Amino acid sequence: AATNAATNAATNAATNAATNAATNAATNAATGTGTSATGGTLLVTGDPGVGKTALLTAVADTADRLVIRLPGAQYEAEVGFAGLNRALLPLLGHFGDLGGAHERALRVALGLSDGAMPEPLLLSSAVTLLLRRAGALLVIDDLQWIDRASAQVLGFVARRLGGSRAAMLAAYRTGVPGFFDRSGLPEHEVRPLDAGASAELLAARFPALDPEARDRVLATAQGNPLALLELPRSVRDVPRLPPVLPLGKRLQQLYADRIAALPPETRHTLLLAALDGDAGLAVLAAAVGGDRLLDDLEPAERDGLVRVDGDTRQVVFQHPLIRSAVVTVSTAAARRRAHSTLATAFGDDVERRAWHLGEAATGPDEAVAALLERAAQQMLRHGDLQAMVATLTRAADLSPSAAERSRRLAEAAYVGAEALGEARSAADLLAQARKAAGEENATTHYASAAALVMLDSGTPVDVVHAFVLRALESADGPPESAQWTIALLAFFGGRAEMWRPVDGATDPELRLALDTFADPVRTGVAALPRLEAALDVALRDPSHDTVLNVAGCAMFVDRIGVLRGRLTRLAGEGAPARQRLVALMDLAVDAFHRGAWEEQAGLTAGGLTVCAAPGTQFFRFYFWYHEALLHAVHGRHDEAAAVAERMTDWAAAHGAGLAATMARHALVLAAYGREDFDAAYRHACAISPPGTLASHVPIALWVAFDLIYAALRTGRRHDAEAHVRALREAGVAALSPRLAILTAACEALVADDDTLFERVLALPTVEQWPFDVARVRLAYGERLRRSREAVEARLQLEAARAAFRKLGAAPWAERAEAELRAAGQATRTAAGARGAEALTPQELQIARMAAAGMTNKQIAERLFLSPRTVGGHLYQIFPKLGITKRAALRDAIGEA
Repeated sequence: AATNAATNAATNAATNAATNAATNAATNAATGTGTSATGGTLLVTGDPGVGKTALLTAVADTADRLVIRLPGAQYEAEVGFAGLNRALLPLLGHFGDLGGAHERALRVALGLSDGAMPEPLLLSSAVTLLLRRAGALLVIDDLQWIDRASAQVLGFVARRLGGSRAAMLAAYRTGVPGFFDRSGLPEHEVRPLDAGASAELLAARFPALDPEARDRVLATAQGNPLALLELPRSVRDVPRLPPVLPLGKRLQQLYADRIAALPPETRHTLLLAALDGDAGLAVLAAAVGGDRLLDDLEPAERDGLVRVDGDTRQVVFQHPLIRSAVVTVSTAAARRRAHSTLATAFGDDVERRAWHLGEAATGPDEAVAALLERAAQQMLRHGDLQAMVATLTRAADLSPSAAERSRRLAEAAYVGAEALGEARSAADLLAQARKAAGEENATTHYASAAALVMLDSGTPVDVVHAFVLRALESADGPPESAQWTIALLAFFGGRAEMWRPVDGATDPELRLALDTFADPVRTGVAALPRLEAALDVALRDPSHDTVLNVAGCAMFVDRIGVLRGRLTRLAGEGAPARQRLVALMDLAVDAFHRGAWEEQAGLTAGGLTVCAAPGTQFFRFYFWYHEALLHAVHGRHDEAAAVAERMTDWAAAHGAGLAATMARHALVLAAYGREDFDAAYRHACAISPPGTLASHVPIALWVAFDLIYAALRTGRRHDAEAHVRALREAGVAALSPRLAILTAACEALVADDDTLFERVLALPTVEQWPFDVARVRLAYGERLRRSREAVEARLQLEAARAAFRKLGAAPWAERAEAELRAAGQATRTAAGARGAEALTPQELQIARMAAAGMTNKQIAERLFLSPRTVGGHLYQIFPKLGITKRAALRDAIGEA
């Protein structure tokens, strides 16, 4: 019973003693641990700081009988019967109840009476009898420090308390030897908290902890509750997190004595291993000199502090806290000497050598600062951006020249703001850079980083654009970073004149972006060979920046799919926030055009989650855009209009013309879906007037088909023909297979020759773009029906309807069905339809999700609806299917 109670309570509650509710739960569950009528003994074991004392305290505080608390003390470990003396003094008044030899044995052993030391069996029996008669609960903490004489007696007693109200509950540290014989006694191991509980504890106690510090604390603590509570206090006011987190006094004490007891050469070798966790045995051997490495490590291995991994050839600390303790208890001079030694051992490794030299430096040193900067550039090339910022910041700290210090800080700020999305940290670095060099020594990196910080603070895009242009005129250093920033701002601004300052850019990647991304209508076709070569390089290049830059170049020529795998990995949670956002943006565009709308919805939700963090909120409009698109294509016209209005208001406040253009694109589709072709025409013309493909507005390519179709449906044939000519003259069909299909379809729309539609549908890759091709089939079917070619019309309309149904494009599916009825075919939603055939596309989609076990809330989140709206749909679905229960949905819709 005792074991079960502790097993159920210890980890879940007492270990998580940071919250009162958790401690109370442990107390309630564990009160019976040592106080049940059957008595007995339970040993509790675990690492230092894992919560053993919390569990023992919870039990002792709520026990309904006499509790004797015996905390072990290391200083008493060599004093005979010291522990027994403290344990039995509270029962001194009961000694007389024993009488005779038992009472005398207790008094002599505890030093209360003179006489010969009693026989061990007599003394042990006396203690057992005393505890059984008192019905006491003996709670022993740090059992490993109980002296040898007391441990022998208590080991005897522990096995003889069954059948009484007396009990023993004792805790000891795992791996620490002691005198108490534990063999055969029940034990419960108090394990560390799992990842979820650790994160919850940190969030509850330290809600304002910086995300980077939180992650480092979680990694170092490894679920140790004491570490989770103490480490945040030690890093709270640290401007830059060190590689090894410092320990407070309480955490130091967990391992300080064991480390202090090691020989000096062992402590030195452990410090080397702790200061560079990746150093292998060969490096450590070179650092300590000769072949004595394993001999130096042996005392630490015997004590269970480290182990030597034969597979990886590395020294592995048994817990990250031990590594931190080794560093924390060392002196500053010892750490500097160790760093210098490691720098020598890493002679050929620029990054590691530079870092250790930087840590060993005691003052400004340009040679070390330059080496650190060189290492930072290498880190940037292979995508280790966090390390790059930290290394460049350290280089700035060691820079004797104010100008060099300012330049390095500004570059670190730029990477932090542009790639990591850390606007707040970037702002701090910029303030330091400005203080170091003054107004007159601004750099291009300073201007670029400042621009990104200004965007995050809500400064209008055109104001930021003008600021960067002014800074670029007077700033020192290469212009590439500022030119990239100008290009980004021009894209957000959505006006052709904002691109002009970078027309002469010569950087190859930027030049490619200008030709394929800024204005692909005019320069994209000629740049395609360069793009294909860049895509090939990006597939093999480890640089995340290269992948993201090339993916942007591929956006408006429909080649993002080439990098889909790399982008998907970047969109994962391990990448920096800004890189995740860009990858999510690119993937969402790709998913929309591929008709992978559920995937697009997930990417959109992920992007909005990332944008909730400081430093990334400016980019929310991009994911609002995808929300609006999904609302529009699924027929949720009011929701699409609401999101578009939010985007338009936001665009006006921030001077972001791109957001306004994107909002119009969603409104085009929404109007198209509800057959308001006049509104669709007006919104499309606001993006690009008929007969013109607006300069530096590449989204004009995505609405050309809609503009031409809407113009024809509203009697504006002249405008439609003018726009077709513009597409033809610009050679848009050569930009991508998808645009080739849409351009040919536009030609077919304004021509009287139906064979043009057949040529469109015979083009390669039509299966890759289901929404676009289904709209072409719908337009072709409409023409055939009006030409009274009913059979041929039905073939196209049925194919279009099937595609729209599969996509969940409800308005288009309903139009296809209406056309089919007009062509003489009864459709699935015609009067009299039964079962799944009676459902609209959106109803069928909701029914499928509900049948798969999703709740109304989950369905609503996936489809961007309210749970109440989903409930309303299900209320209409059940009668159509002839069912009354949700559980019957799966059978009712069958293969549908």
